[in-house]
Amino acid sequence: MMTGDHVKASRSSHHDEVPLSPAARFFQAPRFNVYIIAIVGCKTRINTDVVNAGLEKTLVKHPRFSSKMVVDGNKYCKNKKWTQTKVNLEDHIIVPELDPNIEFPDRFVEDYVSNVTRTPLDLSKPLWELHLLNIKTSDAEAVGVFRIHHSMGDGASLISLLLACTRKTSDPEALPSVPVKKGAGSTFNSAAGFWWFFSAIWLFLRLIWNTMVDVLLFVATTLFLKDMKTPIKGAPGVELNVKKFVHRTVSFDDIKLVKNAMNMTVNDVVTGITQAGLSRYLNRRYSEEKKLDGQVKQSNSNIPKGIRLRTVILVNLRKSAGIQVAAAIIRRALSNITMAISGVVGAQEEISFYGHPIDYLAPTIYGFPMSLVVHYQSYANKMTISLSVDPSVIPDPHELCNDIEESLKLIRHAVVNKGFVKDVV
Repeated sequence: MMTGDHVKASRSSHHDEVPLSPAARFFQAPRFNVYIIAIVGCKTRINTDVVNAGLEKTLVKHPRFSSKMVVDGNKYCKNKKWTQTKVNLEDHIIVPELDPNIEFPDRFVEDYVSNVTRTPLDLSKPLWELHLLNIKTSDAEAVGVFRIHHSMGDGASLISLLLACTRKTSDPEALPSVPVKKGAGSTFNSAAGFWWFFSAIWLFLRLIWNTMVDVLLFVATTLFLKDMKTPIKGAPGVELNVKKFVHRTVSFDDIKLVKNAMNMTVNDVVTGITQAGLSRYLNRRYSEEKKLDGQVKQSNSNIPKGIRLRTVILVNLRKSAGIQVAAAIIRRALSNITMAISGVVGAQEEISFYGHPIDYLAPTIYGFPMSLVVHYQSYANKMTISLSVDPSVIPDPHELCNDIEESLKLIRHAVVNKGFVKDVV
């Protein structure tokens, strides 16, 4: 969250140059040019002047959003730094003139966002921009589209920063509240302590074993272990293809109902419905391929046995002097994996973006060497599922959204039907 201390720090270091962090250099490495796209659906038309005034007072004062990247050195040794600069909002806020009677507004917005990603951001300016689209879609009165280079921060920190530009709709002076993980209790007795000691040893040994297995699998994936070719596996160079971005909003209460009934976490549930949705989608795609090949035999499952389809979440753990070597290694590993899943916790109540009530927030990324990225974003009592896909590999991403949504409905129904929890109307 942005605070007064952050603002003071940015003013005092106005002329300072800050070296790129290892993570920032990672996302600036060749063939790993990753961007964050955050689509904001508003319940009212967007007043451009009000948004500009709000950005001047908040986002523009943040050191990273008012810094550009400079490159020093020669072709053998390049040193990249953030340096403070004067921000001209006209260079960052794009407001196209739109026909209010566009026939298919949802498709127009999807195509607009895809076209935005065809052009890289200008390195002579801070690496972010905001497109304001005053066009009514099926789920919003207007749409804002943030594009931010991933080198400016990780997804969670950037979404938190954007949330700092919002206020509770019920209280225009209050920042949004985000769930905080509760710590475990401190109850202790000698008997419990005895078993806790052996449990801790067992967990430690399992951690060592799992770490060794993970390291071996990562090395194998980097060298030779590839996922099978499937209808959702991209070919080499997929990161260079123009992506399509779609989203679907489901009930967060349904996800929490399943979580509580099965004694799981939200991450467990969204991973489960993603897996179930992908199974439905792949089963249909394989069935269609069999029909094209003249194999009309009906089967409950058309997915090949022993399929290897993996997903990944990247986390930067520590600084590394040799990050450009690390980027090449990780990029090679990611190229052998099918997809990625990520998620960010959002505000617990309805919020407004400079006075514009928000209906949904749908962030995702592009630039990974994968044809599919699934992102989950919670907001009040909603969960938005965002897909970033290569349309040459996944030509029907809305169908995949349908499959994930239907999987949640089926799992919720099964939980209620088996009596794990009472249905909530």
